[in-house]
This record gives sequence, structure tokens and C-alpha cells, in this order.
Amino acid sequence: MRRRQFTPLVPGMLVSMSMPSWAFSLSEADAAGGVREALERGAIAAVASLGRKDGFLGNPKVHIPLPGVLEDAAKLLRATGQKKKVDDLVVAMNRAAEAAVPEAKTLLVQAVKAMSVEDALKIVRGPDDAVTRFFEGKTRQPLGEKFLPIVTRATERVALADKFNAVAGKAARLGLLKGDDANIQRYVTGKSLDGLYLMIGEEERRIRQDPVGTGSALLRKVFGR
Repeated sequence: MRRRQFTPLVPGMLVSMSMPSWAFSLSEADAAGGVREALERGAIAAVASLGRKDGFLGNPKVHIPLPGVLEDAAKLLRATGQKKKVDDLVVAMNRAAEAAVPEAKTLLVQAVKAMSVEDALKIVRGPDDAVTRFFEGKTRQPLGEKFLPIVTRATERVALADKFNAVAGKAARLGLLKGDDANIQRYVTGKSLDGLYLMIGEEERRIRQDPVGTGSALLRKVFGR
């Protein structure tokens, strides 16, 4: 995220050293409104991009592989003639993520609309992962609850999932896997959310870099140069 450092001139007014002179009167309300609009657009675009066929499977940025030691086990299975079963499981994992992501749209938009001016300014002034931190803090737990049943239904149709969970359980007891990585369904749910927040951040950065292209007067005012 391209950061902007704002300095108060008078109460309620902001100025960024990277902004042109005509933007010196940018208010906190405008700055917050611009961030809300950018995040809402970014969230909707990310959901549309990921919540379709090959949204995860065909995108190397968010493609979900088997976790750590399970990938090692998969190599052995592939070598013993079970390549298709392993590949089917990886496809099912990514299809599960693609099926779950559309459920996020409403909650993400609600989080943005409820954003305070303080939250918005933290994102404007914050580090590159400020968008991810905001959405994770507001939505990760409830979205995880929404995603898990969808992911479970999608993966339970693949017989190998249970076998991998059994292997993962043994690996966890040996300290080779930790936390949610020891369960395929929870692992995929977590990776789905990671991919979603990653793509929201990328979409938001794209909007900031080309606010004119959005056709929004507010985004041009807040992020335009």
C-alpha cells in the first residue's frame, strides 16, 4: 500500500506532503470516505475474482497446496500410482475455497460501512498490511464460521481427505504440523481467508494507483495527484 503521511493543519483538516496544493483542504471526513469507498470496491472485486471457477486453483498467488508434511506424503502416494487421488484432493480444496468466498461479500461490505473515521485514518497512515489487519480484525472469526461448513461439504466428497486428516493428526502429535494445518478443512478455511485478504489489499492498491480510472470523484479527490 502506498502510504500517505497526514499532518493536521486545523481541527478536522489534513494535508499530505505528497498531495498537490489543491488538496490541502482535504478533510478527515473526505479521507475516511475515500478509504471506505476504495475498500468496498476492493472487497467486491476480490470476491468476484476468487469466488468463481479457478479463482483459487488457477491463481498462483492464492492457490492452496497441501500443507507441509502432507505434501511429502502426497509425493509418495503419487509415486505409488495414486496421483489422481491426490490431485483430486488439491482440486477439491481449491474448489471449496472458491465456493466459500462469495459468502464473504455481505460481511466485508458491512465492515467497511461501519468503519470509523479513526479506523480509516489508521489505514491511510498505516503500514502496507493495514488493510489486511483491518479486515482480519473485523471479519476473520465470523467468516471462518461461515466458510468451514462449506469447505467441509466440498472436501468430504473426496475420500482421501479423511486419510490425510489421519496422517495430519499423527504429524501434529510428532510436532510436524501445528494448529489448523493438522485438519484439511480448517487449513483450507484459513488459506481461503488469507487469499481473500491478500486480493482485497491488491485491489485496494490498484484503486489508489489509478483513482481516475475508477470514475469516482471522491477517490480522485482523496488519492489523485
